[in-house]
Amino acid sequence: MTEETPGFDEKPDVPSGANSDDVEPKAATPSSEEAAAPAGDVQQTAALTAQLDQVRTALAERTADLQRLQAEYQNYRRRVERDRVQVKEVAVAGLLSELLPVLDDVGRAREHGELVGGFKSVAESLETVVAKLGLHQFGKEGEPFDPTIHEALMHSYAPDVTETTCVAILQPGYRIGERTIRPARVAVAEPQPGATPAAAKEEKADDEESGGTEEV
Repeated sequence: MTEETPGFDEKPDVPSGANSDDVEPKAATPSSEEAAAPAGDVQQTAALTAQLDQVRTALAERTADLQRLQAEYQNYRRRVERDRVQVKEVAVAGLLSELLPVLDDVGRAREHGELVGGFKSVAESLETVVAKLGLHQFGKEGEPFDPTIHEALMHSYAPDVTETTCVAILQPGYRIGERTIRPARVAVAEPQPGATPAAAKEEKADDEESGGTEEV
């Protein structure tokens, strides 16, 4: 009798009462560590997102602080520049105010024909310098009286004016830019009380000349 050896095609012994499906190999189930891995990634992503939001918030706050500091610095520079200009104007006005009596003497000498020779050259040089510093003279005869720039030293009535008018400039006024450092001192004349203004008289005379008897 020959001894039989089990071949590769032989099935393993199956216990009695067991189904063939029970002996089929089952797929491997993931371990607890492998199942926890995706959850860990989600938590890490959430933590990174939270940190990124914090960084963005901090950056926005620092940017706002920088913009505020820049605006404050610009305002500070404007204030310093404005104060510097004002201080310069005050200093120049103070200096030129001391020279006004000299300019008045020059003006009177010119009116009397005494501005000749070397004195004339010096006077013209002085007037050129003060003009470069921004000093301007104002005040003319015939202009309406303005109490903000005129100082009335003499008062009279005149039939040929329709409003208070400067009829004589006793002392010219001076200004630097919009700053008046001395008002013009003038003599003023007002319309004669109860008198018809010259313009109204002329208009009435013209009406009388052009008017005639109406035809019936």
